[in-house]
Amino acid sequence: MAMNYNAKDEVDGGPPCPPGGTAKTRRPDNTAFKQQRLPAWQPILTAGTVLPTFFIIGLIFIPIGIGIFVTSNNIREIEGNVFMYYGLSNFYQNHRRYVKSRDDGQLNGDPSALLNPSKECEPYRRNEDKSIAPCGAIANSMFNDTLELFQVGNASDLMPVPLKKKGIAWWTDKNVKFRNPPGTDPLAERFKGTTKPVNWVKPVYMLDSDEDNNGFINEDFIVWMRTAALPTFRKLYRLIERRSDLHPTLPAGRYYLNITYNYPVHSFDGRKRMILSTISWMGGKNPFLGIAYIAIGSISFLLGVVLLVINHKYRNSSNTADITI
Repeated sequence: MAMNYNAKDEVDGGPPCPPGGTAKTRRPDNTAFKQQRLPAWQPILTAGTVLPTFFIIGLIFIPIGIGIFVTSNNIREIEGNVFMYYGLSNFYQNHRRYVKSRDDGQLNGDPSALLNPSKECEPYRRNEDKSIAPCGAIANSMFNDTLELFQVGNASDLMPVPLKKKGIAWWTDKNVKFRNPPGTDPLAERFKGTTKPVNWVKPVYMLDSDEDNNGFINEDFIVWMRTAALPTFRKLYRLIERRSDLHPTLPAGRYYLNITYNYPVHSFDGRKRMILSTISWMGGKNPFLGIAYIAIGSISFLLGVVLLVINHKYRNSSNTADITI
């Protein structure tokens, strides 16, 4: 059946409806947003605007990158507080399934999630007919080597270097994200009905004798649960505090590192290492940021030079053609 077109109908939103009926139309409302009449601005890219941008980015990023890189490489002197890290290589904590394999409700002390963890934790959700606490692949693969540092005395005596195990986690993680199950009973009672992760030697409520550093609020556990973005990473293990302004934190001399080997790395062709470092205004030693700034600045500057040559060449060709014509 033919249908008559009426310009008034388009303006009004459609043909008139029967008395008592509702007008049916798929036409959007007559507003600036829905009719795409909002004011817009589109830059006109010319050689005069693009080339200076590339050169400015290069001239800014390259000096910043060099400064960051040099500062990072100068973090060597063992003065002030010293941070002890453990490092792993070829360990992909950024794998999608690995990152999701946790239950934040359980880690926050939710009693219902404690006994019924999220299915995201599979296959580390239940074991021996009990729920695993903490569940998931991240918790199951927690680093558990023990590192002890000794200073070798004149008579080959070993003097232990005090290693502080509290204060290594982020404040928000320690006080907001991670909580033990509520209650006044001993921690073992509050975790009743759960079992330890498959690869753990002892349950979560026996990680430390200090009640403020036990269970889900154990700082070694909290540090591990903050997954790394790259396969080669390091995590804070202990803090060596400076005891006197008159003496360095770690005096020059011989030191002995005792490692209790519990964490195997052969299965994923990984390597372990221990790092001692101080921090600067930009944090610990990490040359990646400086290298990234230098690379981006150099690429930008190089592109600017290439585009300048191309523009100069074709602009001259165009002017010559115009004169010939």
